[in-house]
Amino acid sequence: MKTVARETEKQVMEEVHEDPLAELALRLRTLRAQRGLQMGGLQQRTGLGRTTVSQALNGHRVPSEATLVALAKALGTDVEPLLALRHAAARIPQVREDSFRRAIRRSVRPTAQPSFEERYLSYVAERHSQLAVVGLDLSRPERAHWPLDAAYLSLELAERPEGWPAGSEEADRSSVVVKRAEKALADCRRVLLRGLAGSGKTTLLQWLAVAAARDELPEELADWPGKIPFVLPLRTLVRRGRLPEPHDFLSAVGMPLAASQPEGWVDGVLARGEALMLVDGIDEVPQEHRGATRDWLEQLLAAYRDVHFVVTTRPSAVPEGWLASSRFTELSVRPMSAADTGVFVGRWHTAARHSAVADAERSQLHDFEAMLQVTVRAQRDLAQLSSTPLMCALICALHRDRRGHLPHSRMELYEAALSMLLVRRDLERSINIPEGIQLSEHQSVQLLQRLAYWLIRNRQTEMDRTTALALVSDALPAMQAVAEQGTADQVLTHLVGRSGLVRQPTLDTIDFVHRTFQDYLGAKAAIEAHDLPLLVNNAHDDQWEDVVRMAVAHARLNESADLLRRLVERGDADVKHRSRLHLLAAASLQYATQIEPDVRKLVEQRARVLIPPRSQEEAEELAALGRGILDLLPGPQGLESDEVIPVVRTAAAIGGDQAYAFLQRFVQSLPPSSLSYGLSEGWEHFEADQYAQDILLRFRGHLPLTVRTQDQRNALRLLKPITDISFRGEFTEGEIIEHLSPEHTERLQIYSGQLIKNLKFIRKFGALKELALSECTQLSHLEDLAGLRLPNLRLLQLPEAFSFNALASLPELTGLSLYTRLPWDTLGELPAPSDLCSLHLAAWVGASLTGISRWQQLQDLVINASPTPAEWREVSTLPHLTKLYISQYDLAQTTPIHSVTDLQLSPIDSDTQLELVPDVFPNLERIVVNCRASLPDITDITPLNRIKKLKIFLNYADSIVGLEEFDQGAVHLHPRPRTATH
Repeated sequence: MKTVARETEKQVMEEVHEDPLAELALRLRTLRAQRGLQMGGLQQRTGLGRTTVSQALNGHRVPSEATLVALAKALGTDVEPLLALRHAAARIPQVREDSFRRAIRRSVRPTAQPSFEERYLSYVAERHSQLAVVGLDLSRPERAHWPLDAAYLSLELAERPEGWPAGSEEADRSSVVVKRAEKALADCRRVLLRGLAGSGKTTLLQWLAVAAARDELPEELADWPGKIPFVLPLRTLVRRGRLPEPHDFLSAVGMPLAASQPEGWVDGVLARGEALMLVDGIDEVPQEHRGATRDWLEQLLAAYRDVHFVVTTRPSAVPEGWLASSRFTELSVRPMSAADTGVFVGRWHTAARHSAVADAERSQLHDFEAMLQVTVRAQRDLAQLSSTPLMCALICALHRDRRGHLPHSRMELYEAALSMLLVRRDLERSINIPEGIQLSEHQSVQLLQRLAYWLIRNRQTEMDRTTALALVSDALPAMQAVAEQGTADQVLTHLVGRSGLVRQPTLDTIDFVHRTFQDYLGAKAAIEAHDLPLLVNNAHDDQWEDVVRMAVAHARLNESADLLRRLVERGDADVKHRSRLHLLAAASLQYATQIEPDVRKLVEQRARVLIPPRSQEEAEELAALGRGILDLLPGPQGLESDEVIPVVRTAAAIGGDQAYAFLQRFVQSLPPSSLSYGLSEGWEHFEADQYAQDILLRFRGHLPLTVRTQDQRNALRLLKPITDISFRGEFTEGEIIEHLSPEHTERLQIYSGQLIKNLKFIRKFGALKELALSECTQLSHLEDLAGLRLPNLRLLQLPEAFSFNALASLPELTGLSLYTRLPWDTLGELPAPSDLCSLHLAAWVGASLTGISRWQQLQDLVINASPTPAEWREVSTLPHLTKLYISQYDLAQTTPIHSVTDLQLSPIDSDTQLELVPDVFPNLERIVVNCRASLPDITDITPLNRIKKLKIFLNYADSIVGLEEFDQGAVHLHPRPRTATH
């Protein structure tokens, strides 16, 4: 048997060396393994697309010379041997399967017809493998597309950790977790993905669909292969009325194969858990129908529990936690970093060079790329505009079209883009009368406005072609010069084929290439139609936000003043939507060319009732409204203590030169203790070294630092000595320790610790007082920590077979947080020292509280799972327990606990049960109630007046009953309530 195995191995190796492409792939994989690089790290170093890297490493196709040069540089090896193998491979006709798994799953018999599943997957891969690229080459429409393999850029997604005790140290210290898309999606079965217009949400869904159909999902998504993708754009589905049942999925999106599907095929795929549901555009569903859309999703989830879902929306379309009851993880698309923008600019110009006809044009594109790479980095305003793929593509196209001269504002950018897309490209390339129709820019805009405004008024994002045809036909009698050139059908065909703004995704539908253009043109139409009341009446609807802002930009002086006054007046009268309307008016100021001083004063007065922000949520809401908010932010003087950090967070999230100058004023004026986390979180929005020198250096030794990127890690050399640091990206042991001073580091947190192979390096940190470890998938135990005098340890999301035995060998361990699954049925088996004082437990630890009385010194206890009456009785025996946090509980089952003086309640989808608190905790001195997740929305604190001298802290209470029962200063609200000034 061994002889046969050796012969087989020898034969395989001979075949490899006879095959230069296989040899090339083998060498690349070997080099990657030797360097210890993950796919994400290799992609980041090379700037190549994930599919490009994967195909090169797996020998699926002959890589380009440029790809090999980039890979060789990233892997630190000589490129010449690799190029020699490439040239040899290019001379040999290659016939390969794209992957071994596909060969097994979809084996092709010589005489058999492909199965329906094979035909379906082939169609999905082909249908979604191309992207329309703004301004790439409109003289040749067939070239105005970009292969998805080249276009896909793995953007960063952000997730706020779930399960943290709100108001606790963990919640305060842990900001959002940022990962590349593949890593962020890896552990999620159900995702609600939020992103701004043009941020790349739909492109991500296309990439997932194509990668799944080709069975080429990256290794991070190892649980996903075998998934059959269903791409369901809600913009298309909602037009057809009731959302489809599974057997109608294919016909609902106009798939030609729909009639050929075997009976029950979709149901079978879903039932087996083999489906990948990609539902695009909750924000494109009218508000009044979003509840029905959620019901539709929940019905699918109830019927098919094992299906993977990714659902996209604009940020403000649905509230936070909209699908939380269905256990969706909420992720947000981050703006492109400077590095991402550089990669995107490079890929755009590479695609443009491929479409260029002449060598001179290709050479010119090289020059333009070099110029733009410098310009985007040098001009912060331009860098901010280019932070989404759509806007970055627009900038690339305009830079090329205008020979390096770029507009400076967003509205100027749209105006220039319209001119380029509608007229200039055809004229400058001598394409005078395509399809026999010649339209001026003004004529094209007038017709497109009609289409855009109809879509906006009817809350649609696509229309039947017959409707579009009717709108064009209605316009032609008043446009004689256009009507003389052809029929309405010919004019519409010209707009679809030449404008670059509208398209025909199916035979019977018309839509805009991107919602941004639809909103821009629709806003212009609204102003020309004097429809200010219509704009104001719909301003609370997130689908109208951009329309209103752009309408202010299009309006003349008296019109913009009237529109803003009407927004303010409606906000004054509409309590429910007041904040949204007043902030929208404030955000619209930056769009107006001119504003009457009295109107500006009125808008700013209302905004100041909402500004400065007093919570992280308010900061995020303000930052989403753009740079104009910076003009309204006060500070640094005169701010209350609960306003400083939210103001800093707002400015940092907005980014740009103005925000940077704003933050510098804070740094120069306020003490380190008042800024803390806000400044550290803002680091990721600016150039790492500059931010470290200008902003963070002054707080060296006082500020907890958060490191997410290699640039930030390298900038640590400027901030030594470092006492408190969190690593939230994937870093090796050597990278973590390189710029730290072990004798000074007191607090070290390692999140995304997939590259950590052992913990021996921790022993160098003699001053360490707290260590956090999360997602350390290569660790199996804590033995390397044995004997360390470590007071506090936090363990999060560790492997299932992880050994906790070494906890008993930490002689000074007094604080332990466990946000990971334990291997025991009861807590009593946990090998923690007997003098433990603080214990924090996640809901999913999997062990009951039985045995907790072992730790008689416990003073601080966090419980996120609902205890049984027996467990409550044991907890009540802890003599020193003074601080208790509970999130899932039934106080009716609770034994009175006399020792607790500090209580925090975070009820999950249940009543706070405050009427039972005085009996269960009779000696309470302080209580914190997180009301956000509790039911009902009304919080009645009257029963708490039975406890004398009680301090009450209510977080995010919608409506409070009983305030008058307490002395002034006894009840504290977060966010602190605001008083109106009008």
